[in-house]
Amino acid sequence: MSSKETATGLNLSGLLNLHKPPEITSRQVVNQIQKRIKPVKVGHAGTLDPLATGVLVVCLGSATRLIRFVQDQPKEYIGEFILGKRSDTDDLSGNVIDTPGCPTITRTQLESCLPDFQGQIEQVPPQYSAVHIGGRRAYDLARQGKEFEIQPRMVEVYEIELTVFQFPLFQLRIVCGSGTYIRSIGRDLGEQLGTGATMSSLVRTRIGQFSLDNAMQLDEELSLESISRHLQPAALAVTNLPQYQCNAQELQFLSQGRKLKCNPEQFPDTNQITEIAVMTQEGALAAIAEWDQSIHQLSPRQVYYQPSK
Repeated sequence: MSSKETATGLNLSGLLNLHKPPEITSRQVVNQIQKRIKPVKVGHAGTLDPLATGVLVVCLGSATRLIRFVQDQPKEYIGEFILGKRSDTDDLSGNVIDTPGCPTITRTQLESCLPDFQGQIEQVPPQYSAVHIGGRRAYDLARQGKEFEIQPRMVEVYEIELTVFQFPLFQLRIVCGSGTYIRSIGRDLGEQLGTGATMSSLVRTRIGQFSLDNAMQLDEELSLESISRHLQPAALAVTNLPQYQCNAQELQFLSQGRKLKCNPEQFPDTNQITEIAVMTQEGALAAIAEWDQSIHQLSPRQVYYQPSK
């Protein structure tokens, strides 16, 4: 297919599970997809640093409105680190210095520190990160040599496991929530051990149900045909939400922006407004709605169902 062809008139909406290679930014991946499917919207759900590889979920068309739901799903990483080194970027891409008089650390010593990095933990993002400081990205300020401070934030680490240890090298498998910096975990672990540590490689192996095993290789020839072939349904973005399966009449109501009265026993027992994924009988995503327990009502907020003409 010619590179000049576009996706005008095609209904390209869904999710692409891509295997991001090293030395390319997440934005550059999006640009490669965008170039081939103009004017369809494209966005990614969770930045990977240029050094990192692995799962990058790219949302197309109306599914770009679901990015935050993908970002909220648990992520699994395999990170490799070197003890006895510190870096201004917390990885090997920056200015790396050796720790003077670095002590030899044992596997037992390192493993004894891991419980401090599991659960809800306070973490300071790297100086070279996309965190906003006074309306500017931290990495822009860092590159200009500006002095600034990043405030710590709470993140959640569900699992952390030492999978390889051969001093000074070690490898961690980490399952965590949104906003967690794996570089920061390695840095802080090294500081706790008194040696410093810097990340040497990082692979994101999973986001929710999107795994590296079935990710599309970016070096595959990109075209409308190959992108369409690998496109996955938007419903995979909301597997972590409570779901409500609606009937044909309710679908019609949704398409008109009307609210749905529902049995409260179908949803979590809560007095708070909760987001619900409204599904068709065939399992496709029809809408994102807010459930109001007090009046037993679903109010559509994002409608994806389009009745056939």
